Amino acid sequence: MPPGDAMVRIPGVGVLEASRLESSIGRRLELGGKSFLVLHASSRDLRETMDRGAQTLTPKDLAAVLYLADVIPGMHVAEAGAGSGGLTVALARSVGPSGRVYSYDNREEALAVARGNVERADLGRVVEFRSADVRRGFAERDLDAVILDLLDPWAAIGAAWDALRPCGHLGAFTPNMEQVKETVAAIRGRPFVEVRTIELIEREMEVRDVGVRPSFAALGHTGYLTFARKVLDTF
Repeated sequence: MPPGDAMVRIPGVGVLEASRLESSIGRRLELGGKSFLVLHASSRDLRETMDRGAQTLTPKDLAAVLYLADVIPGMHVAEAGAGSGGLTVALARSVGPSGRVYSYDNREEALAVARGNVERADLGRVVEFRSADVRRGFAERDLDAVILDLLDPWAAIGAAWDALRPCGHLGAFTPNMEQVKETVAAIRGRPFVEVRTIELIEREMEVRDVGVRPSFAALGHTGYLTFARKVLDTF
């Protein structure tokens, strides 16, 4: 939220002082003949209103990445590629101001979109963008987690292992089974444990006075998520 007497433009509605928005959190405002509620931007709000270049991970996949890669405050995490910044924002909000996110992409147009969305979410101080090909290696070492969203994540498994600390988490998003197969084969060629691949299906429930039933608009396959942990010795 802009400080002081800064003005905020609300598309399709009008312009008003930021201080008026700040004092109206959780309340209804009337502006330009329209009525709306003032809410703090949530992770969902940030994702649904961000500029798009490449497709971003869905909320169900984002949630699994944060949980299964154990992304918590203070962690240092790398992602490749940056895409539109959907995962970048989610990671940055999770690691908090004491953590760090290193976002890699070798496409300048993708970095520009991701950087804009990160700045809009007021997370620029947490994220460092890298214009580089992670298949040739990460600049960082002793990372807590590395997340790969590439066409060929198997080509970056070695670089990810080198960048991770012992017991650090690896995550990879792949749309099809052949990509999963190649990725898992590369992971098994290195000292990793707890290797598992999942697919998430989301089905919303319609809750009405007359009863509850599943929505017909279930969100099915979006991709496969593969996770593993780096070790120094295996059995």
